[in-house]
Amino acid sequence: MSIIVTGRVEQQGFGLGTWALVTEEGETYELKDPPAELSQPHPQVKIEGIIREDIMTIAMIGPVLEINRFEVIEP
Repeated sequence: MSIIVTGRVEQQGFGLGTWALVTEEGETYELKDPPAELSQPHPQVKIEGIIREDIMTIAMIGPVLEINRFEVIEP
């Protein structure tokens, strides 16, 4: 099932870190294989994707979100 979430993209976690989407409600989603445009901080993006419950990661910062589409929202 596809979901749509809005929030900011930031780097989190250990070592080199991982890219995450943090919503205004404080929910954190680990981005699975983000494209280059999302592999940098953004103050506001909208992402449509699928929660991958079959994947575990070392970062363990939240559900893993596989991106289908995204839109960078300009401030």
